[in-house]
Amino acid sequence: MSWGIELWDQFDQVSTHTLKGVENLERFNQFIKDFSAIQNEHATKLKKLTKNYSYKKKGEDDLQFSTCRAFHSMLNEIKDIAGQHELIAENLSNHVVQDINLLVKQFREERKTHLQEGLKLQANIQASLVQLEKAKKTYEKSFKESEKACDNYQKALDDLHLSRIELEKARLNSIAKQQTCEDCKTDYSNQLQKTNEAQRQHYNELMPKVFQDLQEMDEKRIISVQAIFKQTTEAHRQVLPFINKCLDEIDRAADSIDPKGDSDVVVGKLKSGYHPPGDIPFEELIPTKVNNESAISPPLLTGKSETLKGTVSTQKSKKRGGLFSIFSANKNNNDELKDDYSDLPPNQRKKKLNQKIDTLSTQIAQESAAKDGLLKMKAAYEQNPALGDPVSIDQQLPDINNRIEKLQTQLKKYQGYLEEVVGKAVTPEAQLKNGSTVSDSNISRSTSNSSVNHTTKSVAPAIPLPREPGSSANGNTVTDSGEGEYDNGGVTEYEAEPLPALGTARALYPFDAQSEGSIPMEEKEEFEVVELDQGDGWTRVRRSNMEEGFVPTSYIECSLYNNC
Repeated sequence: MSWGIELWDQFDQVSTHTLKGVENLERFNQFIKDFSAIQNEHATKLKKLTKNYSYKKKGEDDLQFSTCRAFHSMLNEIKDIAGQHELIAENLSNHVVQDINLLVKQFREERKTHLQEGLKLQANIQASLVQLEKAKKTYEKSFKESEKACDNYQKALDDLHLSRIELEKARLNSIAKQQTCEDCKTDYSNQLQKTNEAQRQHYNELMPKVFQDLQEMDEKRIISVQAIFKQTTEAHRQVLPFINKCLDEIDRAADSIDPKGDSDVVVGKLKSGYHPPGDIPFEELIPTKVNNESAISPPLLTGKSETLKGTVSTQKSKKRGGLFSIFSANKNNNDELKDDYSDLPPNQRKKKLNQKIDTLSTQIAQESAAKDGLLKMKAAYEQNPALGDPVSIDQQLPDINNRIEKLQTQLKKYQGYLEEVVGKAVTPEAQLKNGSTVSDSNISRSTSNSSVNHTTKSVAPAIPLPREPGSSANGNTVTDSGEGEYDNGGVTEYEAEPLPALGTARALYPFDAQSEGSIPMEEKEEFEVVELDQGDGWTRVRRSNMEEGFVPTSYIECSLYNNC
C-alpha cells in the first residue's frame, strides 16, 4: 500500500508516526549501551569471582587432587568466558551503537526535509484556496451590486417624475455594475480553475511524492533495525565457538577427575611408612630387694623396665642413662636435625628429600648456565676489547663458583640423606622397627647414627649405644656405693641386682652384632630372657656367663616361665 494514496489526508499523523519511529531507534540505541555496560560488569564480576576462588600458589598441595585441578581449569575457562563477554560489549559499543547514532542522525535530517516539503505544499494549496475564496466573495459582492443597480434602473424607468438625466445616470450605473460583475465572475472562474489544477497536482502528484518519501524513509528505518538486531546476535554468535570451547574444556576437566587417583594421592601424601604396632606385652610387678629393711622400695616392672626412673637426693629427676640416654639427648637436639627432614615419617621424608634435591639441581643448572654465559662474554671481550673489559667478568666468576660449590655441597648432603633412606635392603629387623612409632614415653631402643626417634630408614634396627656410667640394668640411678634411689615421697636406697630371668630363648638364625648394645648369636644358641620386647623388635637376653645384650625378636624363639 502507498501512503500517498491511502493516507493522503493524514499528513500530521504520518509526521507523528515517523517521529516515534526515530525515537524508538534512539531508545534501542540506549538499550544497546546499557546492555554493553552489563556485559562489561558481568565480565568484571566473573574475573573477580575467579580471582577470589583461584589457588593463590601454583604449588599448593590441593592441586595434587584431580578435583582441585579440574576446578582450577574450570576457573581459567570461566575467566576466558569473561573475556568473551568483554568482546561482546566492545563489538556492540564500537559498531552497533555507532551505526545507530549515524542512522538516527540521517533519519532525523531526512524526515525534516520531507516534512518541510509537505508543509510547503500544504501552504501553497492553502494560499490558492484563500485566493479562490476571495475571488468568490468579490464576485458575490459585485453580483449583488449589479442586481441592485438593475433594480434601481427599472424603478427609474417606472418613475415618471424622474428627469431624463437621472434616468440616464441610473442606466449607466446599472451597465457599469453589470460589467464589474462580469469581470469578477471571470476572475472567480479563472481562480477556480487555477485552484482546482493546484489541488489536483497537490493531492495526485506533489503530496503523494512526499508521503512516498516518508514511507521509504520509515521502511529504511525498519530495515536498519532488522539489520541491527542481526548485528547484535552476530556479536554474540562470533564468541559462541570460543564459549563452547571453554565449556568443552570444563567437560574435559570434569572427565579428568579420578577418584582412585585422588585416593592414591591421599595415601602418598599422608603415608608415614610405619607398620601398625604389635601386641602389648603383659607387665608383671616383681618386688625388688632393698638394703634398708625399714624402707619399702617400689616394685620393679619387668615387662617395661625402662619406665622406672631413679632420683637423686635433691629429688630432681634424672633421665635413664646408657641405652636410653641417646634418645633424651636427641630429643633436645631435634630442632637441629630438621634440615634433613628426620622429623617426618619415612615416605614423607623421601618425598621432601627428592623435592629438595630437584630444587638444588635446578639452582645448580641455573648458576652453571650463568657461569657459561659469563665465560662466553669473557671470550668475546678478549677477542674484541671494545665490547667490554674481561677483568669485570673475572670479578664475577668467584662469586658464582662459590655459590655453585655451596649448592653442590648441599646437594651431596641431601643425596646422602636420601641414600640413607632408600640405599639399604629391607631386613626383618627393619620390619620390626617400622612396626612401632617412637614417642617420648615409649621410645624405641633402635636408632641410627644420624637420626634417633624420627628415623625413616627402611633398614635393620641400629645397635643401641652403651649405657652411661652409674646406670643400673633396670634404668635406676646408681650411686658410687652401688645403691639405687627412688623419689617416693623420700629417698630410699637399695642394692642393684641383675634382672631376673623371665624365660628362655633359642636362636632361630645367626645374628652378627654390628653396633654396641647388641650381642652376636649362633643358630640354636640358648639364652635367658631378662627383658621382653617393648614393641620395637628387640629382646634383652643373657648368656650363662652373665653377658647381656639385645637381639632381634624375630630371630629367636621365646619360652616364658609360667609366672610371666
